[in-house]
Amino acid sequence: MIRVSRFNGTSFVINCEWIETLESTPDTVITLVNGKKYVVKESVDDIIDSVVEFKRRAGFINRLINPLSENDDK
Repeated sequence: MIRVSRFNGTSFVINCEWIETLESTPDTVITLVNGKKYVVKESVDDIIDSVVEFKRRAGFINRLINPLSENDDK
């Protein structure tokens, strides 16, 4: 779950596993897999960062990706 803000100042949490698309139109529009859309204050990059941080805390992401072509597990 990530916290996002409406333009009227209220905030709510959204299940980031249900996000299908993020658009900057220029307002950020979150579309869920069920077709529901939300317009929020946060930028697309901020939402992506929030999703990555949530997944890291939840244990879905537990190691850094090796940018080198060599395998560091050898």
